[in-house]
Amino acid sequence: MTVSRETVLKQAAERNVEFVSLQYTDIVGMVKNVTIPISELPDCLDHGVWFDGSSLEGFARVAESDMYLVPDLETFAIIPWDEAAGFVTARMICDVQTPEGKPFAGDPRYALRRALDAAQRMGMTFYVGPEVEFFLFRAGPDGRPALIPHDVAGYFDATTDAATHIRRRMVRALSAFGIEVEATHHEGALGQHEIDLRHTEGLRAADHLVTTRATLKAVAQHHNLYATFMPKPIAHLNGNGLHMHLSLADATSGKNLFFDTHDPYSISKLARHFIAGLLAHARGMIAVLAPLVNSYKRLVPGFEAPVYLIWGRTNRAQLVRVPRISTNRPQSARVELRCADPSCNPYLALAVILAAGLDGIRRELPLPPPVEEDLFEVDLRARQFDVLPSTLGVALEELQRDEVITETLGPHILERFVDARAREWEEYSHSISQWELDRYLPTY
Repeated sequence: MTVSRETVLKQAAERNVEFVSLQYTDIVGMVKNVTIPISELPDCLDHGVWFDGSSLEGFARVAESDMYLVPDLETFAIIPWDEAAGFVTARMICDVQTPEGKPFAGDPRYALRRALDAAQRMGMTFYVGPEVEFFLFRAGPDGRPALIPHDVAGYFDATTDAATHIRRRMVRALSAFGIEVEATHHEGALGQHEIDLRHTEGLRAADHLVTTRATLKAVAQHHNLYATFMPKPIAHLNGNGLHMHLSLADATSGKNLFFDTHDPYSISKLARHFIAGLLAHARGMIAVLAPLVNSYKRLVPGFEAPVYLIWGRTNRAQLVRVPRISTNRPQSARVELRCADPSCNPYLALAVILAAGLDGIRRELPLPPPVEEDLFEVDLRARQFDVLPSTLGVALEELQRDEVITETLGPHILERFVDARAREWEEYSHSISQWELDRYLPTY
């Protein structure tokens, strides 16, 4: 559905909007914001809004500082928590352009648009259904977030789940942004929760992920809680994943191209090539999908997080899983990529995931046999399966070696992404942890 300039202005007038929050993300995925009064909205819709891109670390050089935010009209929505506070504020997600009206090469949203355009040229539309995991923590005595889980419930528990009503308020807030939720439930760890978003076209899926993170934090804060998407906040508990359910549809007919009723897994030859592409580029794209030092504390055996580059159906520790579907619902055919975590930049993550899958299709990469054994009982190292990098430092090296992934990001984003994460890795590597002090100081 195409939204017109006049429709946006009419909606703003009908809702008595006072301010408009123009949002975009930096290269590492943090939401940035420029707020304008409603009186400036008509001019904004016609000409965009200027901002200084060089003021954001790693976003643009001083020589290319002049940038313009150009709102995506379809993302107009009222921010519910501002309305409750007495301010009627609308949100619009923006593309970043140069003064010449061209897309800015450092805009993560543009990187995803390029990947989606590549799929469209192949006659396909990319769909994504994300599963977002997060923890709810209480505040410590100093008022700062502490590792105090909000409840003591476990997977799908009901009677001990203290956040049932909070999750429902989160769903209500997400619906105000036009984000459809399929299900919510308590996850496996204490204080851990999951919200599953309905599958939608790739760009909207990334928009929805960015909005979801901000929304969940805002609702949690209203209840004096802290929502965190940190991949592994508590060592002995499961971490936060961002499982992506992926499919491709015919761009003209809308038919799901991943379904094949004659295949043992009900997936098509095209889907098998797509999975093969994900496996082939997993090591190269993991720095984008799991971008923090802490991400690799989650990607370890024993916590239902993938480590080995294998696929199948029955074991949830596989990198790629093919969910069972009903044969009378071919549109639900999909593959589930399980290695990403919710600290990633959704635009860059979906861009590299799609590029990896499309490369598998273009080159007709063969898919190795599935692995259905219990991954906790089988010594997979003896089977010589490839594994994901075990640290951010190794992941960054793999990223720079993968031509498909680097070309998808483009030189501007690649340079700044690697620089930001390499500095983080170096700082972490040089720091002295409490574990080291406890372990070595008394002995040596």
